[in-house]
Amino acid sequence: MLITKEDKKMFDNVSLKDIKTIAKVAGDEIMKIYQRDFEIEYKEDNSPLTEADIKANEIICNSLFSLYPDIPILSEENSIVEYKVRKKWDYYWCIDPIDGTKEFIKKNGEFTVNIALIHKDIPVLGVVYAPALDLMYGAKKGEGAYLNDRRLPLSVNENKKEKLVVLTSKSHLSSDTQNYIDSLDTKVVEQISKGSSLKLCMVADGSADIYPRLAPTMEWDTAAADAIVREAGKMSYDFKTNKPMRYNKQDLLNPWFVIK
Repeated sequence: MLITKEDKKMFDNVSLKDIKTIAKVAGDEIMKIYQRDFEIEYKEDNSPLTEADIKANEIICNSLFSLYPDIPILSEENSIVEYKVRKKWDYYWCIDPIDGTKEFIKKNGEFTVNIALIHKDIPVLGVVYAPALDLMYGAKKGEGAYLNDRRLPLSVNENKKEKLVVLTSKSHLSSDTQNYIDSLDTKVVEQISKGSSLKLCMVADGSADIYPRLAPTMEWDTAAADAIVREAGKMSYDFKTNKPMRYNKQDLLNPWFVIK
């Protein structure tokens, strides 16, 4: 992909440290709500929404606009921008203020703040912060991927024919996903269920080998962690085409995918 001088200047001016700070501030506010009783609403698609989602979204969007007013924002909790507008964007922020709202409601800690910077259709910066677990993943293209300042991957499986650690969703495990797992060419499969985008991050850090998701997700569910996956030397593959996943599509629904 051709990178113009203007694109490079805009990208160079974005500070990963600043984005981590925004995620941390949002996470601190989320935890204040997490530690008390809170009301739950339901959106049109029957997915849950809490005041923590709304507050985190407000913090993230306002902070990003203040620091980078020329970069548009796409967030799960904002009105969706029409494709005829989005398709002209060179860079944009893709945000999920709380990924894993169901896990937040269950109070199991497995939810994250997701902030990604997309260039055209590729995630080039990502921050995934799990405030209840004190895990801060971050990556910027060309600068490496990190977990709490430790460079990823932390470990590498050299014997995948012997054993694979496979991740599944804590709230959504489809029969297609299970069939795929059952077909893997390895002697032993250790299957772990985990909430939110932590699954992608675990493949990036090496604590898991593969995350198949043969079920619906949205672009903001994966964008931030996908940037971390790619900068850690792994990849997110469209299950049907086996090509890298792309973003800012006309339909913001992700294809089935495999992270490995």
